Amino acid sequence: MLSLSAGHLETARRTLDPAVWDYYQAGSGEETTLREAEAAWRAYRLRPRVLRDVSSVDLTTQLLGTTVESPFVVAPMAFHALAHPDGECATVAGTGKAGCLSVVSTRASRTLEDIGVAATGPWWFQAYVMRDRGLTEALVQRAAAAGARAVVLTVDTPYVGRKHKVSGVRIAVPDDQFLVNLAQHLLPGAIGREAAEQDPSMTPDVIRRLAEVGGLPVLVKGVLRGDEAERCLEAGAAGVIVSNHGGRQLDRAVPSALALPEVLEAVDGRAPVLVDGGVRTGVDALVALTLGAAAVLVGRPVLWALASEGADGVTAALEALGADLRHVMAVAGAAGIGDLDPSMVTGALRPPG
Repeated sequence: MLSLSAGHLETARRTLDPAVWDYYQAGSGEETTLREAEAAWRAYRLRPRVLRDVSSVDLTTQLLGTTVESPFVVAPMAFHALAHPDGECATVAGTGKAGCLSVVSTRASRTLEDIGVAATGPWWFQAYVMRDRGLTEALVQRAAAAGARAVVLTVDTPYVGRKHKVSGVRIAVPDDQFLVNLAQHLLPGAIGREAAEQDPSMTPDVIRRLAEVGGLPVLVKGVLRGDEAERCLEAGAAGVIVSNHGGRQLDRAVPSALALPEVLEAVDGRAPVLVDGGVRTGVDALVALTLGAAAVLVGRPVLWALASEGADGVTAALEALGADLRHVMAVAGAAGIGDLDPSMVTGALRPPG
């Protein structure tokens, strides 16, 4: 798995336009949070069980009533067409073939309807609450009609984080990609890019509103504190995703790996808790799942695979992660996701660095 991931990384670096590479790879500020993400998982230590029958290891996972073959979920990421001509259609096709679930971004560069047709497995829709809230609600309804099974509401971007590598918050994206899902819903005379920016005034009431509009469960993504997870559940969230937005929002925010235990304690089994940020190996995923995460989201490695080999690359990367997780679970004495529990992992031994 490690060699495959490294191969996709180097191929993507060579293949992508340098400006696109910098945009995908960049973190906000001094990139402290970006750098700490992977090290934070490595700070944990495992306590394996022995004398268990691990001749067969099953990764089957339940997520809000959907059964998937693997606990790896493709994180929502913008503008996949910058990496591959087929964009998100290739991503969801490759993800489903690997037995995984995709989360499709509001900033997708292909229509939700085309993505729904291309999907070979279950997918969720990631929503931003935009300044024109009618845009958000229209997209949620279209995603539900196209086959999305849940909404992932991102809440850690009242403003988009500044990234020095791209001289602002994002690179220039052509209107035919930026507005591909939005143009038909704009009010007469509206400036599309302004209407589509995030609304910094949103409050927890939007959780129930989006659930009503789409008829789908809503998970809240961007939670790093136990008390904030509690607020989300009280407002109607069906689950939370521990995330610092891939190090692209508030620099020096706590790594997701270190925030996860507090959120899990606060939620206390009432709803699924997922996590993203720096998961690169089966051992990283094993730590997250052992702590109590229901699934782990993977971001940039999927983009590198997409840029390298399209849908087939996405499938290969996710299958390699699954194979790596299956191996380390066996070595740790777990034959299935249900065999994992917090007694199998110690707390972080030292600050990441």
